[in-house]
Amino acid sequence: MSTSPLSKPALSQLPLTDFAKHRAALMAKMPHNSIALFPAASELTRSNDTEYAFCQNKNFLYLSGFNEPDGLLVLLKDEQGKAESILFSLAKDPLHEIWQGRRIGQVKAVQDYGIDESFVVAEIDNLLPDYLDGKSQVLFGFSDHNFAAQVFTWLKQVKSSIRQGAKTPQHLTDTDPIIAELRLIKTDNELALMRQANHISGLAHQRAMQKCQVGKFEYQLEAEILHEFARHGARHPAYACIVAGGDNANILHYTDNNAVLKNNELLLIDAGAELAGYAADITRTFPVNGKFTTEQKAIYQLVLDAKNLAINAIKPGMSFAKLNELTNAFLTQGLVDLGILTGELTELIRDKKVKEYFIHGLGHWLGLDVHDVGDYHINSDREQLRLFEPGMVMTIEPGIYIPLSDLAVAEKWRGIGVRIEDNIAVTAQGFENLTANSPQTIEDIEDLMIKT
Repeated sequence: MSTSPLSKPALSQLPLTDFAKHRAALMAKMPHNSIALFPAASELTRSNDTEYAFCQNKNFLYLSGFNEPDGLLVLLKDEQGKAESILFSLAKDPLHEIWQGRRIGQVKAVQDYGIDESFVVAEIDNLLPDYLDGKSQVLFGFSDHNFAAQVFTWLKQVKSSIRQGAKTPQHLTDTDPIIAELRLIKTDNELALMRQANHISGLAHQRAMQKCQVGKFEYQLEAEILHEFARHGARHPAYACIVAGGDNANILHYTDNNAVLKNNELLLIDAGAELAGYAADITRTFPVNGKFTTEQKAIYQLVLDAKNLAINAIKPGMSFAKLNELTNAFLTQGLVDLGILTGELTELIRDKKVKEYFIHGLGHWLGLDVHDVGDYHINSDREQLRLFEPGMVMTIEPGIYIPLSDLAVAEKWRGIGVRIEDNIAVTAQGFENLTANSPQTIEDIEDLMIKT
């Protein structure tokens, strides 16, 4: 087990050679005489002639490193097993580049990105039927229904030429589970990049604690977080920031962020930076005025101890199912000790009474997506049985939520919502906590806030 160093890691993007390795790993899993198709994302209109910030299709990004819209990556494998990569991308266009920005173009796609051949997007419909002709198997993501419809259109074009000797592929294979397995195990460079995303995110959480004051609005703390992200090279958050004061913390996906921060209340911030497409996902909870009340301390320490208990148990061969069993039993005992749950302990654990207050999962995979791809091996009892392996990255995020409306508990507990979340990489020896520079003990939080 280990903890990330506090010094700033150097890696801010993956080397382009890494994407060639990703492609090679995917092509090694393709059968002979097959073709795999991966579409890029398209820009989405926000209003009239303005677009949302572009977010690349993560499978396309993983295999190409190419961050322009409307492209298509084609991977070919012939009958002898020789592989080839082809990229369709937007054409160089001087007028467009004056208005919207420079494009990479086809020449640099080959020179810089290690692609074997590159053509303009306008050639896709002309060339794709030829690439499909004679292949025995087509691989593409079944979950993208719009693209799947396009694939069937191309297959129909091939079928229409059967009398002229064309041969239509007979087998269709879903690439989603194949690439999910590849993305689930991170390379050394991916881990280095995620350390950097965590480091930046940790600095942002520190800043939020330092800038927090009674009377500020939640969105002012959100602005401080986004400022710190951008200041260190992460221009975008990995997801909409949750900045939830007081009872708002008991709304799990609260993003209004428009309430006033009040004295003697807690502030829950769930915010992570995105760096070169890779996500951090960190939650910290702290007192608005810099000092925990007695009740806040009790709940906070229980959640912190549960988080550390789960993290310290992480190693190859462990599973979320086992971690959940361990954590739920610990939290149940803690809530009994505080008088929030009552009854016989074994029955409370058996009936999962803790889920009345710990109402979400313990964690999830993390990578190019916040809730990243990868099979959890869930059984009929909804237990996540997938055994951990080195290179997996996950969140661990226990929480206790007691809304003001919960009249079943003593008034002193109501309105308290606490979640603490770290990002953990599985190593051969155990684990590495990537979330190293964001204060989390009561003493460290209060010390940081009092000094500012």
